[in-house]
Amino acid sequence: MKYKRMPIEIEAPEGYGYENIDCNLSESSFTDQRIKNLGIDISELLLYYGDHLGKPELRELLSSEISFQPDDVLITSGAASALFIIATSLLETGDHVVIAKSNYATNIETPRTLGANISYLKMSFDEGYNLDLNELEKLITNKTKLVSLTYPHNPTGVHIDQETLMAIIDLIEKKGTYLLMDETYRDMSFVPKLPVAATLSDSVISVSSMSKSYGLPGIRIGWILSKNKKLMETFLAAKEQIFITNSIVDEEIAYQYLTNKEQHFTSVKDTILKNFKVLKNFMENQKLLEWIEPQGGCVCFPRIKLDVDLNTERFHEVLLNEYATYVGKGHWFEEDGRYMRIGYSWDKTEKLQKGLNNILKAIEDVRR
Repeated sequence: MKYKRMPIEIEAPEGYGYENIDCNLSESSFTDQRIKNLGIDISELLLYYGDHLGKPELRELLSSEISFQPDDVLITSGAASALFIIATSLLETGDHVVIAKSNYATNIETPRTLGANISYLKMSFDEGYNLDLNELEKLITNKTKLVSLTYPHNPTGVHIDQETLMAIIDLIEKKGTYLLMDETYRDMSFVPKLPVAATLSDSVISVSSMSKSYGLPGIRIGWILSKNKKLMETFLAAKEQIFITNSIVDEEIAYQYLTNKEQHFTSVKDTILKNFKVLKNFMENQKLLEWIEPQGGCVCFPRIKLDVDLNTERFHEVLLNEYATYVGKGHWFEEDGRYMRIGYSWDKTEKLQKGLNNILKAIEDVRR
């Protein structure tokens, strides 16, 4: 494999330096949490090689919520490694995969690095980022090994309903392929949550993590869910060859957090909804940006209106260097520079409001 760094990682705020950013709207997760605020105690933890599938109690906890068995759960080092395991297990050079675009960069870059033939299911701003089932059916051939979707969607925050999900799964089963459903933002849905897709068919693989919804990216815990025993055995083999087991420290923190999930997550949801109201009020009272209103997650993907004449590269330079405000640039998602991902629940609410106003100032500064 010939690895190439992705713009979203090259230009990540941690590389640029958090101390150089006043308003950080580039993050795609909830505010990073501190252990001392979560009531978590790992002082008695024995530092041994953990269960290769992942901490049994953690798998039991995750599986019990969806009527799965613990062996239907594979704990991974974050969702990123889960996506890597799935792609490298199912795809080889020349294999065909259908991927929704825009998308989380890893969902595209790993199949590309493997040399897979990729057909993109285009999600267009002007079509409300709606998923076109007819187009999806046309793209899937008898050589398609995998279809990759993400809902709630990153970077737009759009969602689908259960009827659409069932239609997608019916199509997947009819075509004899697999569906990868990245559900990292599932707990952040503003509309009724979809069922975990993997519970609906053994042709579906669900992925999630502790990073986005819970603000715990530092513990690097994610998971793969599937009822397909053959697939799960392959995924376990891949995991063992890459990193054998997870950090049991990370697993223990995840387990203790999820044991008291409702207690912790209530305040998280309240903050996300409060910040979303700030964002929505901003979008409704300005004239330079347009968006498709998100239905979940903590990100949106507005664009500078097409009738605003400006150099987008210069806009991002001014926004960062003169206003110390950082957003996710459109090219992180292989989109035009008019687009930007705004994360609205990582920085403080007052920084969100300031950063949003700074975006308008930077546009005015550089428009022709």
